[in-house]
Formats: sequence, C-alpha cells, structure tokens
Amino acid sequence: MGCLNLALLAIFCAISSYARNPLSSSQITAFVPFGDSYTDTFSPSNGGTAWPVYAVGYAGKNVGLFPYARSGATCSNNLTFRPFPSLFESQLPLWEQEKANGTLEYLKGPKARNQENALYFLWIGTNDVGDNGLLTGHEAPGVSLVDVAQCMVDWVKIVYENGGRNFMFANMLPLQRTPLYSAESYLNHYWTAVRNTTEWNVVMNELVLTGNELTKLQLQAILPTIHGAHLGIFDAHGLFNDMLDRPSLYLNGTAPLNTTGAVKSCIYQLNEPTSDTGDCTIAQGTDRDSFTWFDELHPSEQSDRIVAREVAKVIKGEESEWMKWLS
Repeated sequence: MGCLNLALLAIFCAISSYARNPLSSSQITAFVPFGDSYTDTFSPSNGGTAWPVYAVGYAGKNVGLFPYARSGATCSNNLTFRPFPSLFESQLPLWEQEKANGTLEYLKGPKARNQENALYFLWIGTNDVGDNGLLTGHEAPGVSLVDVAQCMVDWVKIVYENGGRNFMFANMLPLQRTPLYSAESYLNHYWTAVRNTTEWNVVMNELVLTGNELTKLQLQAILPTIHGAHLGIFDAHGLFNDMLDRPSLYLNGTAPLNTTGAVKSCIYQLNEPTSDTGDCTIAQGTDRDSFTWFDELHPSEQSDRIVAREVAKVIKGEESEWMKWLS
C-alpha cells in the first residue's frame, strides 16, 4: 500500500474512532456547567444573556440549568492564583456541599441514583494561560502547562467519583485571535502596560495548541478508569476558528461583519487605571450581532448563541460536528 493510502487510512481511522452521541433524546434533564467568565451565568461576559441560558432554552423546557462557573476563575488558585472562585477551591466544593446536603433538585427522582439525567460541562483555561497567568510568568513556582492541563482533567475524576457519568469537556478557543492577544492588539481594560504583542500572540498560540493536545491525551488516558461514563471533547477551538474564518455562516448583525474588533472596544493610555476610563466605541442594537467578540477577550452574544446551539444538540441526543465523543 502506498504512503498516500496509508496516510488516508490513518486519517479515516482517527475520524471513525469517535463515538456517536450516547445520550438519548430525553435523557438529560439537568445541565451543570463549570468554568470561568465564558460560561458564567451570574455575570454574563457578553453584554447580554449567557450561553448556558440559551442552551437549556434551545434544548427544551424539561432541561434545568445548575450553574457553577464564575468569572475570573482558574482551574486552581494553587497553580495560577487569581482572587476569584476557582474550579477546585470554590466551584467543586460548592457542588459537593449542595450534593451532600440534598439541595440539588436534579439529584432527586428515579434517574438520580446514577446521575444519568445530568450532563456536566467544563470550559476553563483562558485565565490559566493568559495575562497574570502562564503567559506572563505568574504561575506558582514549579508549575507548568502540564500541571494546569492535569488539573482540568482531574475535574472529570472528581465529578465521576461523586456519581457523575456524562461529561462535556470544552477545549480552549484560539485565544491568539482575540483582540487582547492578537499581534495587532492595543492597550485595553485587560492590560495597560508595555508588551510585545507579536510575542504574546505567538506564545499564546503555542499555549493553547499544546494545552488542548495535553488535555485530549490525558482524557483518553483516564477512559479505563471511568467505567460506565460518557466523555466527549467539545471542540471550541475548531468552532471559533470556523466562525472567524467564515463569519457569514455565523454572524447576522446589521453592521459589516467584524472578526478582529469588538462590540465594546476600549483603547487605553499607557499605565492608565483599568477602570472603564478608556476611549470606548460601543456597537448598539442589532449591529452587535456582527461581531465575533464582545470585548478584547470575550465572545459576543451572537457567538455565544452558536455555542449554545451546538451544546443544545448534544443535550438533545443529537450530533454536533464540534463534539467528539471518546466514550
């Protein structure tokens, strides 16, 4: 067999190795998201409605939302410290506490014994690898991207040990294409000091690609230890690259489509305090739906609707091209 045929066979085997959606159409009645500002429903980062709210709405009236994600979170403050509710020091302990004291409604009823009615979701990493994190050397001594990736995967282990059986693990989107980390970036709310934007762009791309590959390999490695569980990777990286490369398929606002700017774009002066004192341009009304980004770091509400649409497909037992089931 020729080299080309062998390469094609390898690609086919890799693609076909992913399982189909193992969830039945009416199985999931509870959506339980963890993560950072990208998923926070209490303080939406898109200037509108957070995508998990859209997702359960798209999925149907029988699906409840039980959110734990919080803005500013990292996987662990012991690895990359930020003064916000991290996954391991705040979100998981709160969930375990509510599970133990019986206040979680979705754990009541005939399906609760094996938690077969709950879909657990995690999207984290943006703050871990970003400014005031790995990118700028603000991790704890001796900590590397390997530790951060392992922490993310450990979320599956903890929830599984507490009865969880259905998992969606979202990888990191292409952060180097956000206004904050692009080579053409400007001083903004998130960073007002001198920096080499080209260097940030290159390093961020490497952190994201390597981090996503590490978590994929580590998730595959734990499959033998999570018997009876369904685990899949939601490819946010691929989805957002497609949004950015083919915006006309996703954006539907009344302004010219914009993948490099933001709904709320604020230019700051050097070392200006990081309050809303910058020179801001803010899109209004339906013009907002022409942007991929809400601000220099966060997806727009329209982009989040796309995320919600794909997650809702999974909740309903349907196939999403961005969901790769490992088990």
